[in-house]
Amino acid sequence: MKQIPSVDLGDFLSVDTNKRNEFIQNIGKAYEDIGFVALKGHFLDQDLVDELYAQVREFFSLPYETKSKYEVQGLAGQRGYTSFGKEHAKGRTTGDLKEFFHFGQHEPPTNGEKYPENVLVDESPAFNAVGQKTFAALEKTGCFVLRALALHLGLDEHYFDPFIKGGNSILRAIHYPPITEEPKDAERAAAHGDINLITLLMGAQGRGLQVKNHQGEWIDAIAEDDELVINVGDMLSRHTNNKLKSTIHRVVNPPKSAWHSSRYSIPFFMHPVSDMKLDVLPHCIDKNHPKRFEDITAGEFLEERLRDLGLRK
Repeated sequence: MKQIPSVDLGDFLSVDTNKRNEFIQNIGKAYEDIGFVALKGHFLDQDLVDELYAQVREFFSLPYETKSKYEVQGLAGQRGYTSFGKEHAKGRTTGDLKEFFHFGQHEPPTNGEKYPENVLVDESPAFNAVGQKTFAALEKTGCFVLRALALHLGLDEHYFDPFIKGGNSILRAIHYPPITEEPKDAERAAAHGDINLITLLMGAQGRGLQVKNHQGEWIDAIAEDDELVINVGDMLSRHTNNKLKSTIHRVVNPPKSAWHSSRYSIPFFMHPVSDMKLDVLPHCIDKNHPKRFEDITAGEFLEERLRDLGLRK
């Protein structure tokens, strides 16, 4: 496969049974083959996207001394600001060439779990308000994607609903600053898989994001202006015994002629509540597909991976 498939969520929301079934089949096949799709028909409107990017650019243009006020110690980067070079891919020690800000869940989880408070940016009250609106739109989109995947897996359509309602999801605004010197072995984001159930990405309209296909080739993941890129994360891959693929991906450095430019990217990492069991689904195990993963909860898996990323000591 040389490019990621494109699907339209409107087909799944349609009253036309054929369109709905075709969407389920196409997104399921894409996630079994390469783990990525480009999605049209989502709940994020262009005005909100434009407003969010304007706020994100404004925040990251603030002096480091101002941004650093919002870097909260002891949270492993789960809320607020994380400064340049702090996060690295699993298995690496070289920090990625990025800084980022995290917006967290605003709705209390139904299981009584307590999440850290969101960090409010004094210099720009609209930053948090726009972030919250974007969080809600992407969470709604992700809910319908997971409903389609539940049906593809032979589960009840609403199987994932109680796990993602009030889930520990994260909206991450990323700034890849201009590159000012030869980066040696550092990349904007080194090759990695995502921790969560699924990731919904804004900002894949230009070159930079690459996906590793089954042939070991790196292919560009480029979306149209009205599309989100959505990929399977490690939690969902574990839960389905790797039937749905969490594919390795990276953000490569631009050619030297473009080092002077910033890049912005805004992924939404859709997490369940922490007590969701990621145990392999029984019907994803057979003699040709033995159980590949040990039983673990989403919260335990998250803590393990935060240590791998250098965010939790």
